[in-house]
Amino acid sequence: MKNKILFVVSLLFGLMFINAGLNKFFNYMPMPKDMPESTVKVMTAFSDIGWLIPLVGVIEVIGGVLFITNKYRALGAIIILPVMVGILFTNIFNAPEGLPIALVLTLINIWAIIDNRAKYKPLFK
Repeated sequence: MKNKILFVVSLLFGLMFINAGLNKFFNYMPMPKDMPESTVKVMTAFSDIGWLIPLVGVIEVIGGVLFITNKYRALGAIIILPVMVGILFTNIFNAPEGLPIALVLTLINIWAIIDNRAKYKPLFK
């Protein structure tokens, strides 16, 4: 039962990042019209850096796909970690209404890193 729950959580987490990454290329989800001005400024700044949004999109798609698979979840969690930190800080400082979702996603990512800590040990020898 535990494995099924962990798989569903990993699947949903991975699909959310795959969806967010693909949206950066195909723009099928419109931006909310009631976004705070500070958030609009941040998103505009990100868009002005031409290579940043596609890079984040690629990282989100690759990390999401890897996170879904049990074998490569440790790698997917590490790949997504910098994006997750950016999401968390953006929500803390510019869009606090999204903070609950960002915290849940951060906890899922931290869970995956802790759960797979044995796979990281060779990196620190």
